[in-house]
Amino acid sequence: MSRGMSKCRITNTAPAAREPGATTFGDYASSSRGSSEPNAMAPAIIEKIKDHPCFSREAHLYFARMHLAVAPACNIQCNYCNRKFDCANESRPGVASDRLTPDQALRRAMAVASEVPQLSVVGIAGPGDACYDWKKTKATLMAIAREIPDIKLCVSTNGLALPEHVDELVDMNVGHVTITINMVDPKIGTEIYPWIFHDGRRYNGIDASMILHERQMLGLEMLTERGILTKVNSVMIPGVNDEHLIEVNKWVKDRGAFMHNVMPLISEPSNGTLYGLNGQRCPAPLELNAIRDRLEGATKVMRHCRQCRADAVGLLGDDRAREFTMDQLQAEATYDSGKRHAFRQLVERERLGQASEASDATTAVAAARPNETLLIAVTTKGGDKINEHFGHAKELQIFSVSHKGIGLIGHRKIDPYCLGGWGEENILDSIIDALAGIDFLLCFRIGNSPRNKLARGGVRATAAYGDAYIEQAIDALYTEHFSRRSFGDAG
Repeated sequence: MSRGMSKCRITNTAPAAREPGATTFGDYASSSRGSSEPNAMAPAIIEKIKDHPCFSREAHLYFARMHLAVAPACNIQCNYCNRKFDCANESRPGVASDRLTPDQALRRAMAVASEVPQLSVVGIAGPGDACYDWKKTKATLMAIAREIPDIKLCVSTNGLALPEHVDELVDMNVGHVTITINMVDPKIGTEIYPWIFHDGRRYNGIDASMILHERQMLGLEMLTERGILTKVNSVMIPGVNDEHLIEVNKWVKDRGAFMHNVMPLISEPSNGTLYGLNGQRCPAPLELNAIRDRLEGATKVMRHCRQCRADAVGLLGDDRAREFTMDQLQAEATYDSGKRHAFRQLVERERLGQASEASDATTAVAAARPNETLLIAVTTKGGDKINEHFGHAKELQIFSVSHKGIGLIGHRKIDPYCLGGWGEENILDSIIDALAGIDFLLCFRIGNSPRNKLARGGVRATAAYGDAYIEQAIDALYTEHFSRRSFGDAG
């Protein structure tokens, strides 16, 4: 056995059979909305996720996160990763425009916390590995906990060095950890990871994958035993681990993972990754959704992920990082909690009203019971409303609606159609391609020309539900469509 493997421990014990007092998060039911919210969940867990945009589909409608790029060093090489530090136009994990020192990170966090009222979480997601570059990660988290005590702290890691730092994460009150786990079969791991660096030496091939697998399982078990919520990210790589992700899901669920997030491989050749240069294809949206559907019910499935940069700031899908570069910050950092506290009070009032309306919407949909599912795209700026002009949208949220309920199933990125006040026909063609398989598009406003061209492409677009809550609008559209009334458009 390899030297690094002798220190690892893996069990096949399911959460229900753990030692008395162990905390698990695997018992829940999927909601009728198809979101990440359960019908029955312990109050303590609800409190942990209610304002964490990555752990709650509902929270991402209101709350923002911030990633601090303080950890550039990494202890593994992934065939889908090529870390860059100066690529402002890319949006993918491992990318950051600047590497920050812990002091710079604190200044930036305090500035964002003062100016972005939606901010609820500060996390470290690289651009290397937060647990391997631990001294910088720890210094940053401790400083933020001291200066912004009401913020949630979060860490993302590949898991190789995680077991060494779990107790310190507990001591620093880090309540959420994300581990990227792409395999539980080391043979498959050899197709994903060329090498790892562990315990002072470099490992290749099957030894590397075995050590990584054992350390990931050990770290996940330790987090679960200590009551830290864990989300598992898995990159779906067609022909490599796509079917294997079903087995990955079983392993991480048995070890107490709260949520499983299956993300599509990003492998454009321009990114310079091994997969990109070798022509490894990305999964199609329907393939990705099919895997997620197979996992739904076995575990909580995240469907609102945006595969964020290592320096992302703001709501998911609305990055504001360029507003808070170091050259724009004041020399002396100060923190004003007023905006954030006022915003939280506003959100609580908004949620009370929206919860009842969303429940009524799904109840009405279930009562209609037609034997058909509709796929509906929505343009939104947040707040669970249809409040984005079609021409300004950078992404589309995709909902599935049937007699089973209304559910977010993913999102599709698009380029804005209107640039400088004029529509770009070539961009509209690409948007029509992105809307493949979609029945309806709901937006705040849309002009006659793009609406008519979308219709010729098979997508019926309407602004009749502009500024309405998403679930209410989908309920109304669904009911109207299947009662064979005319499809109105206030476009």
